[in-house]
Amino acid sequence: MTLRRVQVTDFRCLHRTEIELDPDFTLISGPNASGKTSLLEAIYVLGRGRSFRTRRLDHLIRTGRERLLVVGEVATPGRITLGIEGSKSGMRARIAGDRASSLAELAAAFPVQIIDPEVHRLIEEGPSRRRRFLDWGVFHVEPNFVIHWQNYRQALKQRNAALKARAPRSVVSIWDADLVRHGELLSASRSRYVEKLRTEARVLSQALLGMELDLAYRIGWDSSLFFRDALDRSWSNDLECGSTQVGPQRAELSLRLDGVAVKDHISRGQQKLLAAALLIAQIKLFPEHSPVRPTLLLDDPAAELDNERLAKLIREVRAQSVQLIVTTLHPEFAALGAPRHRLTMDQGSVSAP
Repeated sequence: MTLRRVQVTDFRCLHRTEIELDPDFTLISGPNASGKTSLLEAIYVLGRGRSFRTRRLDHLIRTGRERLLVVGEVATPGRITLGIEGSKSGMRARIAGDRASSLAELAAAFPVQIIDPEVHRLIEEGPSRRRRFLDWGVFHVEPNFVIHWQNYRQALKQRNAALKARAPRSVVSIWDADLVRHGELLSASRSRYVEKLRTEARVLSQALLGMELDLAYRIGWDSSLFFRDALDRSWSNDLECGSTQVGPQRAELSLRLDGVAVKDHISRGQQKLLAAALLIAQIKLFPEHSPVRPTLLLDDPAAELDNERLAKLIREVRAQSVQLIVTTLHPEFAALGAPRHRLTMDQGSVSAP
């Protein structure tokens, strides 16, 4: 399954835009500030229920409007319509006309990933961004992961509320059994996934950077302890901070290049290539038997990369089994080959060249 048609209404600078997409490769060209990135952002929101650029929903809604709407048609043996509406009350999603019970349903129906000029933030920013990256990959590889993730989040929310209210330990500990059970299963899924990711990412790091990459998953508590014992030891700290200080919500994906921690030790261009290596490795791990095929959004890939590095990135991207949607300043992008479908954007409007 791939995204064949998308309609965007009142999303950033886009008033009402409707486009058809090729199942393999669509190239969207246009000048700066023409709306190309906003269009990719809308497509990303359709599959994730959130933006890759901002957490502020009000920043996504077109000025003067009260809601945004993104509707996509995914090709299957039939057709499935996905929709997401954003307003002051939050995001609401529908699949085939029915209200989605969670945004995870969108991700299962339309798996989408992006490599954009800000992709280096995956390396540069804190652990939470890398946890989101990791969890998207695990979600598509281990079907039960989302159940443990959701149950863990619920138990953690309740436990933290009790801690914040300065409830006695007997009340706080009501949530410990669920927290431990789902937290350990969640963490085990992540650990298995990182072992697979490490192999693919190491090969891609050599190809893109010529450097040896090593990944390690830090589980979020002292690995010499069972999670329950770690919770017991952390009680005083939890009580003082008013929140749970150990667990998968504190986990980290650590990265080392040629034996050195990457943060603050590599250039912006290297950070971008390393992040791209991780994202492509994630796509390579996408289940071959899945009825859906990932969509990869590539926003202005030439930004901050010299010709040699760009050629390496494009070579790896083109080798993947994905639906590719690419934006560029120029209507021709020889490194990517001939697109099956071309579109031109200008001032938020889309046309065929």
